[in-house]
Amino acid sequence: MKKGFLLLEDGSSFEGISFGADQEISGEVVFNTGMVGYPEALTDPSYTGQILGITYPLIGNYGVPSFKKDEFGLAANFESNSMKISGLIVSEYSENYNHWNAKKSLGQWLKDSKVPALTGIDTRALTQKLRKKGSMLGRIVFDKKSKLKLYDPNKENLPAQVSVKKPVIYKKGRKKVVLIDCGAKNNIVRSLLKRNVTVIKVPWNYDFIEKGVKCHGVFISNGPGDPLMVTETVEIVKKAMKKGLPIFGICLGNQILALAAGGKTYKLKFGHRSQNQPCINMLNKRCYITSQNHGYAVKNNSMPSSWLPLFMNANDKTVEGIKHKNKPFMAVQFHPEATPGPTDTNYLFDEFVDML
Repeated sequence: MKKGFLLLEDGSSFEGISFGADQEISGEVVFNTGMVGYPEALTDPSYTGQILGITYPLIGNYGVPSFKKDEFGLAANFESNSMKISGLIVSEYSENYNHWNAKKSLGQWLKDSKVPALTGIDTRALTQKLRKKGSMLGRIVFDKKSKLKLYDPNKENLPAQVSVKKPVIYKKGRKKVVLIDCGAKNNIVRSLLKRNVTVIKVPWNYDFIEKGVKCHGVFISNGPGDPLMVTETVEIVKKAMKKGLPIFGICLGNQILALAAGGKTYKLKFGHRSQNQPCINMLNKRCYITSQNHGYAVKNNSMPSSWLPLFMNANDKTVEGIKHKNKPFMAVQFHPEATPGPTDTNYLFDEFVDML
């Protein structure tokens, strides 16, 4: 077995055993506290440029399912068509997997995807370090003397890397929604189609208003990186707001809508990446358990007076959703489409469709 090292920008080092691709990589090191759902998480475009540490100790025990398509032509078991993480860090990799739907091992999938991975890492110590010092840049190398330079993905326009290159139409019902793809998860598309809505997925910088695309509403997807990098998307959303089109945003979409409305965003110390984040609906005071994956957030009290906080994080009081007082604009920071995670807030898709 080949040794590998996770080297952080603060000089700390973690030694493990390689079970992925024999390839060095650098990126932002983050952690996820979810207990299940690694096939969905590893294909989530929001993880682009990141080395993901999973805190749950046993990973790989149910293998990896096939890339079969569902009734809508989307990968049924994954959130995109390929692995999006840059690297994977786990405490204990289960080489022997068992599941009726498994087609290959996690290790084989990583190798096929050319993504490095290390097992035998003290993920608890790693997580405590990241919680204390904040997310850091790091490298997965196989020689501590490696000359590989640190790479900061947040300095790039990451949505441009994962967005579709041209519009894609998923025909369903009479109502049409433009989905601005900044790295949209498959289940966002699926959630709209199941509600009998035709989805027009467009690139992150596609000015559908200037091009005369007719629609009943606008959806701003999740995606990776700093929202300040997608200024073109923000300007397009401003145009949609001026037209009064119903708008719903998720994750990065929440931050983009906030910027378009005149709010501000900032980088969280270590982000929220889990399936158990409690969020309070500020309108009815109910608490919902949510799935999350983000490193940036909307700044508290930065929104114009015409906006309300829709959700707040019960743990750290960060903004988890915004809503206009009078116009059909709303967004949430968490993932109501789940995959993985709880479906408690799936009703928000119904609320959006009702606005169309």
